[in-house]
Amino acid sequence: MDDVREWLLTEHANTICADRLNVIEGELNGLVHRGVDGPIVELGCYRGAMALWMRCVLDTLGDLRREIHVFDSFAGMPAPGIQDSDHLAEGELRSTPQAVLDTHARWNRTPPTIHPGWFEQTIPTALPGAIALAYLDGDFYASTLTGLRGCVPRLAPGGVLLLDDYADTTANPRAWDGLPGVKRACDDFFGTPTPVEVVIGDGDLAFGRIMAPARESAGR
Repeated sequence: MDDVREWLLTEHANTICADRLNVIEGELNGLVHRGVDGPIVELGCYRGAMALWMRCVLDTLGDLRREIHVFDSFAGMPAPGIQDSDHLAEGELRSTPQAVLDTHARWNRTPPTIHPGWFEQTIPTALPGAIALAYLDGDFYASTLTGLRGCVPRLAPGGVLLLDDYADTTANPRAWDGLPGVKRACDDFFGTPTPVEVVIGDGDLAFGRIMAPARESAGR
């Protein structure tokens, strides 16, 4: 798996970093060892780099049959709203479903189920009923809010939701705060006190995490 890791860090350096790969690997290890059921969901997959990493980690763990679902407009970013910065422009990060398939084919890995379209069109009908891991990488306020509304109620017991670009600079002063709409959407969705835990990496990682309560044991 080291060769895939190095390729991702080189070829997808604009969207992938070592901290992100480490966090995802750790979360998938935890899900498998805790016996959390359900597929993996990624909202905002671009060219499929993180989906490939998820597949490689699961395969290495022997979890060959767990499904991965990816959602993306494949038309680039929507227009930023008033809660967002101008870091990303409308139409930026445009990709295609074929690019996701090609990323996986390069490493002979099973591709994910791909759901093309804007989140508000696909999430209400295409999200799996129970989700083990949701990785939200929508960048903007509206996209993040749509993802939270869809995924949080569907988290399996013990499931995890990760928020890319969640920058709480009070808890982590090193966090990159270029996409403030992500945290603003979380603040509006969860209120206070927030259940979002800040994940700190070795660099400027901006990540948030929530974990659904585990199912209580029978007889308790």
